[in-house]
Amino acid sequence: MRTSLRRLATALLVGGLAGGAFAQDVSEETVELFKTTCASCHTIGGGRLAGPDLKGATERQDAKWLAAFIVDPQKAISSGDPYAQQLLKEARGVVMPPVAGMTLARAMKLVELIEVESGKETSRFEGIKISDRPLTEADVDRGRRLFEGRDAFVEGGPACISCHQVEGTWGFGGGRLGPDLTDAFSRLEGRKALAAWLAAPPAATMQPVYKDAALDGDEILALVAYMKSTAEAGRPGPERGPLSFLIAGIAGVVGVLIAFDIIWRRRFRAVRRPLVKGLAR
Repeated sequence: MRTSLRRLATALLVGGLAGGAFAQDVSEETVELFKTTCASCHTIGGGRLAGPDLKGATERQDAKWLAAFIVDPQKAISSGDPYAQQLLKEARGVVMPPVAGMTLARAMKLVELIEVESGKETSRFEGIKISDRPLTEADVDRGRRLFEGRDAFVEGGPACISCHQVEGTWGFGGGRLGPDLTDAFSRLEGRKALAAWLAAPPAATMQPVYKDAALDGDEILALVAYMKSTAEAGRPGPERGPLSFLIAGIAGVVGVLIAFDIIWRRRFRAVRRPLVKGLAR
């Protein structure tokens, strides 16, 4: 009985939103949901990023269809739907990943937000404004220092190297929790999309870490410059895994033992041998 009522409520919600005008305001929960799940790949009125600009999306496609696509993009594509195929072609074959915990009701709230924001002259989700000036060697150097943690982020966020690596990074190359970012600039197709990703990281592990420690525009620009330079330098190199740590550990232990032996070369070594030598005289 409860399940039936729940299904009926969802159907009424979907039918009501799809068939009539949207409310002129949305909840803060939905705004936060868009920030954490959509803003790294989409803008509303700011142009294409990794995904399409969503301004006017409800004019191009039915709201109920959009909600179903948000819940399960692969299902819509696999069905052969023409509009889904068009989106796939525009994305160069990249399928939008499903969002953990997404439901039809939550998806409809996102569609409602897109409708409301599309009607504004300037949406709050127009996207991060980042300078389009030429990137310099100074930008690259600062980005490298921020990435490696030699310079701290203004809001105190952890250095990128704690979870990521890029080709050419000193030492053991950085963390393995996140993906290799050597070619992130190329994968995300340039400055604007990479900047949006850095401003609103979509990864579940990054969201709570940077929620209250967001990067500022200058820091983002510097990291973009550094990642652009790594992408232009080449593809990710071979992973430096556990074997590297094992070899370095053994070498370190041997080095410490040799150092101790040199420092304590006059240490007390034996009792019996000196006594025997003394008696022999």
